[in-house]
Amino acid sequence: MSPNLIGLLALTPLFCLLLMVTRQDVRTRRIPNKLVLIGILMGVALNGFLPEGSGFNNTTPGGLGFLVALEGLVVGLVMLLPIYYLRAMGAGDVKLMAMVGAFLGPNDILGVVLATFVAGGLMALILVVRSKQFGQMLQNIKLILLGGMVKMSAGQLPLMNDLPISVGKLPYALAITVGTFGFLVWQRMQ
Repeated sequence: MSPNLIGLLALTPLFCLLLMVTRQDVRTRRIPNKLVLIGILMGVALNGFLPEGSGFNNTTPGGLGFLVALEGLVVGLVMLLPIYYLRAMGAGDVKLMAMVGAFLGPNDILGVVLATFVAGGLMALILVVRSKQFGQMLQNIKLILLGGMVKMSAGQLPLMNDLPISVGKLPYALAITVGTFGFLVWQRMQ
C-alpha cells in the first residue's frame, strides 16, 4: 500500500468528524462538544499508538507521537483564541481547530489555519455578494476600524459586539473543513 494511501486512511476519522460537525453547524449554528471531544481523543490516540512516522499526510506515514499531537491541539487552540476573545468567533470553532491540530500536529495546523482564513474570507464575500449587502459590509468594516482605534486609544479592548447591522453569520465549521481539506490537498501536490 502506498504511503499516500496509508496517510489518507489514517486521516479518515478526521474527514468524517469534520463533515459531521459541519453538517451540524450548518443546520443549527452549533458545534457539538461531544464530537469535538471524540475527535481530540482520536487524534491524540492515533498519533500516539500508530508507529512513529512523519505524520499522516507526509511521505513516511505514521503517528506523530502523543506529545506532538498535544502540541498541535494547543497550537490550534491558541491560534483562534484571540478571535474568540474579540467575540468574532464562537468557542466551538476554536475547539474544532484544536481537534484538527490533534490530528495534524503543530506544523501542519499553522497551514490549516491560514487556509481556513482564506476559505472563510471567500465564503463571507460570496455570502455578502449573494445577499446584496456589500455596501453594508463596507460600512461595518469602517465602523469596526474606527471604533477599534477609538477603544484602543482609550486603553480598551475592541470587541465585535458593537456592529449596528450584521450582514449574516457564516457557519465557520464549513470554513475550517474546506481549509483543512484544501491545505492537505495542496500539500500533497507539492
